[in-house]
Amino acid sequence: MATQYIMQRDTSTWRLQVWLSFALSILAAAVGVIQLPGAELDRAFLAIGFFFCLFTVFAVAKTIRDNRDSQVDTSSWVMTVWIAFAAAVALTAWGLWRMNIPYWQKAYMMVTWLFMVSSAFTLAKTLRDGHEADIMERQGPPTETGPLAERG
Repeated sequence: MATQYIMQRDTSTWRLQVWLSFALSILAAAVGVIQLPGAELDRAFLAIGFFFCLFTVFAVAKTIRDNRDSQVDTSSWVMTVWIAFAAAVALTAWGLWRMNIPYWQKAYMMVTWLFMVSSAFTLAKTLRDGHEADIMERQGPPTETGPLAERG
């Protein structure tokens, strides 16, 4: 049985909201890291952890999307992406937990971190949806023998 995908473009309002949300999450995280009291090494560790999480989010989102119909990446690559994401989350959480700062500051950093991760997943999906819609428009409507008529 053929699987067909209907691609509906996101509205410009949605795309604006996604970009603003992502930018705001990065700004909130940056301000939090810069203003955080304590040792510079702790702030540097947290900044690196946030960047590591951000980059692994995009790798996970791409890997999931690339392999949604059938596995195109090697099992080793998929495992590496998931291990990197888990390590980024675990190490950042551990570093934040062990920091010698008040709990309200830990809570702020936790919320901005989760906001950044969530908005990065949403941005990755929005960008990929737009890219796939562009490809579908260039290829024209699917036919019985066309490349988008049957997947899987």
